[in-house]
Amino acid sequence: MKKIPGFMLKMLMVFLAVLSGCGTKGTDGEAETAAGKKTLRAVTDAAYAPFEYMDKGKIVGFDIDIVKAAAKEAGYSVKVDHVGWDPIFVEIEKKRADIAISSITINDDRKKSYDFSVPYFLSTNKILVPEGSSIKGADDLKGKVVAVQNGTTGQAAMDALLGKNNSNIKKFENNNLAIMELIKGGAAAVVADNAVIEEYAKNNPDKKLKVISDDTFDFEFYGIMFPKGSEIKADFDQALKKLMENGEYSRIYKERFGTEPDIAKLKAEAK
Repeated sequence: MKKIPGFMLKMLMVFLAVLSGCGTKGTDGEAETAAGKKTLRAVTDAAYAPFEYMDKGKIVGFDIDIVKAAAKEAGYSVKVDHVGWDPIFVEIEKKRADIAISSITINDDRKKSYDFSVPYFLSTNKILVPEGSSIKGADDLKGKVVAVQNGTTGQAAMDALLGKNNSNIKKFENNNLAIMELIKGGAAAVVADNAVIEEYAKNNPDKKLKVISDDTFDFEFYGIMFPKGSEIKADFDQALKKLMENGEYSRIYKERFGTEPDIAKLKAEAK
């Protein structure tokens, strides 16, 4: 081994000192930012406006605003990847991602395999139909072809109403495809989360669609999803509660939806 000259040794020491301040690996192998915050990997299905969708190559939406605000409050940074609906559950179960946020309804079946944060959004399913449709409520969907996103509570609601594996329930990879099926006449209605179909009807008046409410559909609560036994769930629970207390949640909600959120119902469900 050649001996390093004195001046070169000094330069090498300075270089190593600079590197030591530029971020290191955490104990679990995850990269740390320069500020010392762990960078979390979040996964989503960015085809669900206004919650998560692509805009000029970037993933944006209400859910993305919320997860970034909660991560910041909890002392983390977050990188969001679009992987699709079914893959988000695989990525979390295999612990290849730290969190998933994609308008995921908290229910007992999912809680068997995953952990969830306190609720951050109150939702219900509604019906999207063409103007002039004879459909006035859920009962009118019987005998009709209904388009839904596969694996969602919209599908579950139709399974309960029309019967599981009913051939009149058309299942699609995402709600955009379900809505396209309605528009081209391949379905009489779409059943999906209220904010999604309300946003579509509002932004596409030329399609002449209307949204129908029905008390048959129960309220649902969205949560951030974690691998079972996640150590960061408590941090995000606390962060979400703080956002609701300090007004940041309401600011984000009003910016995205133009109305006030029902903070009281979210807090009640979190207890």
